[in-house]
Amino acid sequence: MLRDEELVKRILDAVVNAVPVPVTLKIRTGWDKQNKNAVTIAQLAEQAGIAALTVHGRTRACKFEGHAEHETVTLIKQTVNIPVIANGDITSPEIARQVLQDTGADAIMIGRAARGNPWLFQQIAHLLATGTTLPPPKSDSVKSVLLQHLEELYRFYGDLTAVRIARKHIAWYLAQAFKQPNTCLALINQAETPAEQIGRVLYAFDSLTNL
Repeated sequence: MLRDEELVKRILDAVVNAVPVPVTLKIRTGWDKQNKNAVTIAQLAEQAGIAALTVHGRTRACKFEGHAEHETVTLIKQTVNIPVIANGDITSPEIARQVLQDTGADAIMIGRAARGNPWLFQQIAHLLATGTTLPPPKSDSVKSVLLQHLEELYRFYGDLTAVRIARKHIAWYLAQAFKQPNTCLALINQAETPAEQIGRVLYAFDSLTNL
């Protein structure tokens, strides 16, 4: 859609005029590296009444390859008056602070870096507020939050679907807790019921903690 700016304008106008609530927009920097038009799209968004704009620092063609750039956010901040949110490869409190300082963005959006690591938000807020860093969570904290997450998944999706959805989350949490390849994942992924899955997760934490 980024290749058709007139279509973007019509859609934004239609959506903003159709609903009584604030409308936000998330875009990439352009279709490909030769066709970056995020500044123009940002101007169209502001004119349409978009309440806030998030910019992921890659083009559509880049997918998730390479490194996100946030220079485009800086240009957009200099062009529009609506809140602008930076997104892409913000994986640590230090990077979050640097992106905010470099771009003048009003906020940051965290995506993949929060998988298995919900502590990241607290760590970022703490660094911004105090200038000091929090220690990483201990394995017991990771285990406790993971178990709570699993219970909520089972409750929301039902046992069969949730057990399957939970597999990727378990892998992310274990990577956060132990920072090493986890030999228990194959066993965990064979679990077919919540009880089996939780039992194998507990076994993984116990065995890896005692290494």
